[in-house]
Amino acid sequence: MTKLTLGPIAYHWSAEARSDFYARIADEAPVDDVYLGEVICSKRAPFHEAELPATIDRLERAGKRVILSTLAEVMLKRERKATDDLAGIDAPETEINNAAGLFARGRRPHRIGPFMNAYNEATIGWMAARGATHVCLPSEMPAPAIAVAARAANDLGLGVEVQVFGRVSLAVSARCYHARAHGRTKDNCQFVCEEDPDGMPLRSRDDQPILRVNGIQTQSESYLDLLPETPQLVADRVTHLRLMPQRVDMVAVAQVFRDAVDGRLSMSEADARLAALSGDARLSNGFYHGAAGYRRIAMAAPV
Repeated sequence: MTKLTLGPIAYHWSAEARSDFYARIADEAPVDDVYLGEVICSKRAPFHEAELPATIDRLERAGKRVILSTLAEVMLKRERKATDDLAGIDAPETEINNAAGLFARGRRPHRIGPFMNAYNEATIGWMAARGATHVCLPSEMPAPAIAVAARAANDLGLGVEVQVFGRVSLAVSARCYHARAHGRTKDNCQFVCEEDPDGMPLRSRDDQPILRVNGIQTQSESYLDLLPETPQLVADRVTHLRLMPQRVDMVAVAQVFRDAVDGRLSMSEADARLAALSGDARLSNGFYHGAAGYRRIAMAAPV
């Protein structure tokens, strides 16, 4: 059966908000795997690290598989130390998002996160030889490339994951534009990113919404929606479908995907429900169809 996964929270949510969020996920969401950990900014980690053991315990008691994700960018000595410590853990599993984590993990089993740029079968083969058991493909890959990569990964015995909902990560930077936009430095940001729990909106010079900023990360303005494409993804041997946490009802989002994938809900009805759950956020699927990522390409004859 195709598994649903919940990616790590990308934003600077409070410890209380995170605890409440994961309590609902544990008790109500039909997801199989849950990724935890600070992926974007190491300065945020102390705010919620203390609650991590309790969150892991609650999710595992609810039957969820927990995976700990490493930082996407490692710049400082303390970040290298944190990455080394996390890469040394064997249970729960580890998702590696940076070359420093790959080095620290060595050839022990691990998952490859979407920041590692597994774009082709040669790269996936190299990763598998170094201990990778699972790979999450980059979100900008078009359908034909996903099919080739998924086939190569499956032939090597790897799980294959593709993000199907939520804002897409477009870039991470050594600098923090979120702080700069408020006249602050990265070292003295005063955690201004907490004011934007779904990312800080950016608009073009002609006042059109274009991107979201989340600390050092640049994201798409729209929510990725590959729900209509999930039958093809499954046919292409993608084994895991990733939902990224946003400030919407993620339990309901997960239920829509589960019901659609399992055939309990028609795809047209499911996509209409997902659009309603997404509120004012635009939905997009351009990358999958080889177009500009922000575009919404209609699927022919939805069922």
